[in-house]
Amino acid sequence: MILVGFFCSGLVALTTLIHYEALRVLTIRLPRLRVPSRMRLIVVIVAAFFAHLAEIVLYGFALFVLVRFLAAGTLSGAGGASLLNCMYFSAETFTSVGFGDLVPVGPVRLLAGAEALNGLLLIGWSASYAYIAMERFWNGERNE
Repeated sequence: MILVGFFCSGLVALTTLIHYEALRVLTIRLPRLRVPSRMRLIVVIVAAFFAHLAEIVLYGFALFVLVRFLAAGTLSGAGGASLLNCMYFSAETFTSVGFGDLVPVGPVRLLAGAEALNGLLLIGWSASYAYIAMERFWNGERNE
């Protein structure tokens, strides 16, 4: 359980750093883009999508390592704890969809809970950033 706790802490810190850096780079580079404001908003959404995708992959890979190599539990359901299933479970957990077709058993349940909370926070962060960017771009269009 302690090992899973270390994984959770590290992943929360790493995914927050990834998200921060993605949004920081967007903040610096977006004003320099020579594209219409609407296109800038698409850039924001695509960049946020890829940041979330990287974060989901990290959680999925961590789950795979914990289950396959460190015996910290298992993933029950069709297909077991394959890498693909771990990525799928990570995506449904990060986004809080939670279909329930794959279920963590043992200490890795802590990872699933941490990922759901972390995903909720990071998705909210992306949504607020997109709103602020959209407001800025739309106000910029009105002033031009």
